[in-house]
Amino acid sequence: MKKLFITAVFALGSLTAFAQEEQATEAQDAATEVQDQATDAATEVQDEATEGAAEGQEAATEAVAQDDFSEIAVEEVPEAITTMIETNYPGATVNGAAKNEAGHYKVEVSLEDGTSGALIVDEEGNAVEQ
Repeated sequence: MKKLFITAVFALGSLTAFAQEEQATEAQDAATEVQDQATDAATEVQDEATEGAAEGQEAATEAVAQDDFSEIAVEEVPEAITTMIETNYPGATVNGAAKNEAGHYKVEVSLEDGTSGALIVDEEGNAVEQ
């Protein structure tokens, strides 16, 4: 009888250990599921933020597109602009020009040292910030 009692205690202990292991596995599975849900939610938020940034960039591009410049003949550049270039960039050559609907001019200029760039100015030759 004593042997039977000891065997029953060992069996009960084994069942208890098995049940605890089962609970631990279930808890770990639940934790993994919560972590997966959190990762999915974070990914969704990140995707929405990226999409919002892309929409903002598109809006900025559209705003810039409204300031598109149309090429004009160099001779059409107002005298105030050519005078400003001669004064501030002695020896510079005007290679091209364009104008936008806002009345701003984009003037392509080459300097004597070989550098070149574009000046964006109003019709009086004042710099325009873009």
